[in-house]
Amino acid sequence: MTKQLVEVITSVERRRRWSREEKERLVAATLEPTASVSEIARSAGIHVSQLFRWRKELCQISAPSIPKLVPVEVVEALPAPAIPAEPPPVSRPRKKASIVTIELGGGRRLRVESDVDIEAFARILDVLERR
Repeated sequence: MTKQLVEVITSVERRRRWSREEKERLVAATLEPTASVSEIARSAGIHVSQLFRWRKELCQISAPSIPKLVPVEVVEALPAPAIPAEPPPVSRPRKKASIVTIELGGGRRLRVESDVDIEAFARILDVLERR
């Protein structure tokens, strides 16, 4: 038969109560630029998650509340803008563009869409023919 060590606890441990000032002091220490939350929690004898919970709770309380509703004032409508002298140009629905490939020789190829501006395309071809 082997002996087993048994520990008997005769006192009742209770939760430690932290005052608001103690919580604020510890949370303020975590907000320092070089602070280590783990070290602060270890020195206070608490778990890191407890310190983060306090920090979350205290920061929520101190943050200013944003109003959910904003006051609105209803005013008369502004007069309609003047009608322009010329109506805007009517845009025609664009046809589906296709691509045209032109072999220029010397291994050169030119690809253009079928709805290219003819005058601009002619100028491009003139420049390419001179080369």
